Amino acid sequence: MKFTKYILVLTLAFAMNSCNVYNFTGTGKIDAKTFQVNYFQNNAELVEPGIERTFTLRLQDLIQNQTNLTLTNSNGDLLYEGEIVNYSITPMTATSDIRASQNRLTITVNVRFTNKNKESDNFEKRFSFYDDYPANTQLTGAQLTKSLDVIFERITQDVFNESLAKW
Repeated sequence: MKFTKYILVLTLAFAMNSCNVYNFTGTGKIDAKTFQVNYFQNNAELVEPGIERTFTLRLQDLIQNQTNLTLTNSNGDLLYEGEIVNYSITPMTATSDIRASQNRLTITVNVRFTNKNKESDNFEKRFSFYDDYPANTQLTGAQLTKSLDVIFERITQDVFNESLAKW
């Protein structure tokens, strides 16, 4: 019985100790206190007004929600900047009468990440994702909002994973 108690105590001690290394976002130890997200310009050939602001705010919100970093307007330890470089709509599947039955919205964002405290983490990379929607639906209103939600959730999470989670 004493042996079982010792094993239980040791197991509990290892479990509590490991929480210092891992957290639920998977980031590990971040050697920064502040982050800055500069406004992402929309440089795509096909321009949808307002998506650059939406993307910038979504990236800020994700980092604030998944870390204890403080958002700042200047001189952040971590700097995210870049531009939206592609916004395209393409037909994906056809019907028997040779019309599109499904379209795909694809957005690509070029991100430059700078870590002032650890230059080896710096990168410039393109992140892209898409959402398919019925071809008989206009890409406005609720459909546009749904597509942007799907795409920006994936892209911002990919940026977060690349810069902080190291996945």
